[in-house]
Amino acid sequence: MRKATIIVWLTLLLGAIAALFWRTDWIYSLPTPVPPRYVAVDFGNGIKLPAQFNPRNNKPVFLHFFNPRCPCSKFNIPHFKSLVKEYGDKVDFTIVVMSDREYSEKDIQAKFNLQIAVVFDTAIAKACGVYSTPQAVLLTPGLQLYYRGNYNRTRYCTDKNSEYAKKAIDALLAHTTNIQFDRHALIAYGCQVPKCTK
Repeated sequence: MRKATIIVWLTLLLGAIAALFWRTDWIYSLPTPVPPRYVAVDFGNGIKLPAQFNPRNNKPVFLHFFNPRCPCSKFNIPHFKSLVKEYGDKVDFTIVVMSDREYSEKDIQAKFNLQIAVVFDTAIAKACGVYSTPQAVLLTPGLQLYYRGNYNRTRYCTDKNSEYAKKAIDALLAHTTNIQFDRHALIAYGCQVPKCTK
C-alpha cells in the first residue's frame, strides 16, 4: 500500500512538472500582445536616438532590446554574443535594457561577458516600435530603420534557416534594399516591456 501511494504521488508530481513545462513553452510560442495605443514605425523611417548613437565610422547600429528577467532574453544571450563576435568590427552593437528593476552597466555586461555599450533609455523602444524582448533593431548608418524583429524562429535561436537578425545584417552590409522575411520574423514573440509578462 505504501509503495502504491509513493508511485501515485511521484506520477502526480511528474505530471504537474510536465504540465507546467508544456504551459510555459506554449505561452512563449504565442505572439506578444500588441499594447494599446501602439504606434508602428515603418522600415525606412529615420529614428531619433540620443547623441551617443551617432554612428561611428559610418557603421550600421544594432540595438539589442533585453530584459534580464525575461526567459526568452536569457535564451537569446549566446546567439546575440555570436553576432557581436562575427560582426563587431562592421556594426556598432548596443544593449538596450528594458526593465523596471535596477541594473548597472557592469551587471548587464557580466551577463553577456561582453564589453559593449549598455543603455537604460526605454524611450528608444518606442522610437523603434519595440514592445517585446528580445528584439533586434538594425539601423542604417544614417539611422533609418532597416530591420525590427526576432532573432530566430525558435526559442533557443538554434534554427540556422531562420536567423533573421543575422540575415538582416548580411543584407544591409551587402547594400540590399528589398529584403523579405516571413511573418515569424516580424511578429513580436517574448516578454512584454518593461515588465516580464506574457
